[in-house]
Amino acid sequence: MSSPRDKSEAATPRRPTMKDVAALAGVSLKTVSRVVNEERLVSEGASKRVRAAVLQLGFHPDERAGNLRRAGRRTDTIGLVVSSVANPFAASVNRAIENAAATRGVALFASSMDDDPEREHPAVDALLRRRVDGLILTTVRRSQSYLLAEQSYGTPFVFVDREPVGIEADAVVSDHANGASTATRHLIEHGHRRIAFLGDRSDIQSARERHRGFTRELGNAGIPSGDAPLIVDLHGDAVAEATAMTMLTSDSRPTAIFSSQNLITVGVIRALRRLGLQHSIALVGFDDLPMADLLDPGLTVVAQHPESIGALAADRLFARLDGDIQPPRTFVVPTVLILRGSGEIVPQTP
Repeated sequence: MSSPRDKSEAATPRRPTMKDVAALAGVSLKTVSRVVNEERLVSEGASKRVRAAVLQLGFHPDERAGNLRRAGRRTDTIGLVVSSVANPFAASVNRAIENAAATRGVALFASSMDDDPEREHPAVDALLRRRVDGLILTTVRRSQSYLLAEQSYGTPFVFVDREPVGIEADAVVSDHANGASTATRHLIEHGHRRIAFLGDRSDIQSARERHRGFTRELGNAGIPSGDAPLIVDLHGDAVAEATAMTMLTSDSRPTAIFSSQNLITVGVIRALRRLGLQHSIALVGFDDLPMADLLDPGLTVVAQHPESIGALAADRLFARLDGDIQPPRTFVVPTVLILRGSGEIVPQTP
């Protein structure tokens, strides 16, 4: 009589092997090996057939082939793909996941893609070739449906900061829209109507959500969108600084700024200080910064909780690995407004 575990394993599709690739491409195992390992001595026609078969089957060569797996087919490793190592938020998420993995004796392989859609799939593939037990991902591509085949083999995924598209899986995200609404409402309550929005790239889901929260709050206050300078598709502090310098030296500069990403906030702070406007223009940033309380004035922020997000993402991944088969959920972690001075500056009278 079969056990529930036997039935579960029988229902899980078998991961394609080099033999499967060879059979589909109509070539020998040696030819497949040469193509996969980018060796020469393979005709162009055979090479094309092998690559087409690899793509069709979703085959991933095992970079540790020849090593025996431990009992239960576990490798005691997990993978992490973060948006950018330059971002303190991503670094904090990484640290929390690494700490959670260490308590279970699990190694973490981490990769960064600098929010480049072209780097997402290769970064994920590199980790899957290492046969990690599961993956935690911050994604930027429009769809993550390329993971469906790997998910069907039983590999669990948990998404962080941005919800997946084209695949159902657990996600742990901040309350981006409501956090942005809170920041905008705070500036409005201090008398501001001409509030500039400086946003990250519009192809990033979290950036769109923060923009949505900003415009929603303007509408709630009856402020025409034309009264609020809107600049999006910024990426990095240098671009943000240059953009803020141009905006702040114009004839219609804003009385307040909502910078919706931490590196953008760094650029805005530099521009305000270069122009001597840090005590004249109100500023609220989304996400906290190291030593933000030591600035003059201190930086008012809508703070996320990257440590909690990372810990919860790790908890969900290990729960899936331990057999949790509940339907996927999105866990929304609240933000908190921290008042330090920069967001409490009132509009300056002419």
